[in-house]
Amino acid sequence: MASTSATIGHSRCRNCGFEAPGGGDDWLRIEVPKLGRMTQCPECHSTDVITAR
Repeated sequence: MASTSATIGHSRCRNCGFEAPGGGDDWLRIEVPKLGRMTQCPECHSTDVITAR
């Protein structure tokens, strides 16, 4: 069974599996009208990211 959560302290892209420290400079940040600021994967550009706790 595959894990659906990010490693402690890391955020993970649900699309490609890229993982890096949550809030770190590895992640892209985009502004989306009506939604605000979102985290974007630098590898596949998905915004489907499980954020670190």
